[in-house]
Amino acid sequence: MNAPLAGIRVIEIGHMLMGPYCGLILADLGAEVIKIEPASGDIGRMISPYSIGPHNAYFASLNRGKLSVVLDLASPVGHAALLELVRGADALLTNLRPSAIRKLGLLYDDLRACNEKIVCVALTGFGLHSPFAELPAYDYVIQALTGVMNLTGEPDGPPTKTGYSAVDNSTGMMGAVGLLAKLIEGRGGQIDIAMYDVMLSQMNYVASGVLNGGEKPKQHGMSSHPYIVPAQLFRTADHWLMVFITHDNFWRIFCERVGRPAWLVQPEFATMAARRANRDIVVAAIAALLVEHTTQHWIDLLGSSGVVISRVDSLDDALHGAQAAAREMVVHVDSGHGPIAMIGNPVKVGGMTQTFAPPPLLGEHTDTYLRTVSR
Repeated sequence: MNAPLAGIRVIEIGHMLMGPYCGLILADLGAEVIKIEPASGDIGRMISPYSIGPHNAYFASLNRGKLSVVLDLASPVGHAALLELVRGADALLTNLRPSAIRKLGLLYDDLRACNEKIVCVALTGFGLHSPFAELPAYDYVIQALTGVMNLTGEPDGPPTKTGYSAVDNSTGMMGAVGLLAKLIEGRGGQIDIAMYDVMLSQMNYVASGVLNGGEKPKQHGMSSHPYIVPAQLFRTADHWLMVFITHDNFWRIFCERVGRPAWLVQPEFATMAARRANRDIVVAAIAALLVEHTTQHWIDLLGSSGVVISRVDSLDDALHGAQAAAREMVVHVDSGHGPIAMIGNPVKVGGMTQTFAPPPLLGEHTDTYLRTVSR
């Protein structure tokens, strides 16, 4: 009960990732999240090849601590049951297509007669109102359409998606922000969040170069930054090193530590602007140096200097590392069929005792919950 969202009731009508991740954020912070599912269940219940008892690992990772209520929202009985839930809810979130949202009556204008203060959040591909509103939208599609793929990968390679579902996760987070902002305001209303808009907003400084300087963004080799040099991956004698030198003071420390004081006065190297203008020369010289020794050698040499460098870990390394353990970012939830390992809540709230409940079985709370929908 010491969670900041304790006492907040959210109805989630979502599937797979974007909507459920939004609901997960809220549930982890103490909200009571009622997940409405069709009789066939959220598609996410069938995606992962891994299961713990009856719990699909994909579904579990996005739906812990929620309540599952099965309703046919297209039927009069199901819709009436939904309206009863709405009367006692603070918010409703969905990631269905705009046409389905309208057909099922899930907009604020449809529900305000039941509950004037309810906050309705629609997470869609292109928004509730746009020329492309009804086009199918998935993470891959939005990455392709917003320029993300054209910025990712090697210059001589194909456009490349990020290694995880960046669009779905980002849009889910923005949905939670919008929902909470409206709850704080204390007035009901509609929140309209498009995956397309979210990813364009995250292009911020890259887009500023296009809008204000006519820049043509492109892929940069070794995951390099478009403006900061050096800020990229380098090969070492045994692996990889990430180097990120953001200003000339760190450049001075770097040059002194690695035994290249001449780079501090050499015209092509001396300033950030010069290094950016002479990227190929600078990167080639640094690459020739760093490949001479191991990653650990460079970390030992530079790690205490303030210069930002890092080894490149695998996800397995990260999940089993000291940092994840210290931050309690891998948790084990008792499912009754064995523990389910999950990523923990990244929002650490002072004074809050974090607990996690297992994901719900399909329809687990239907009978009980529909008898107690009012508060």
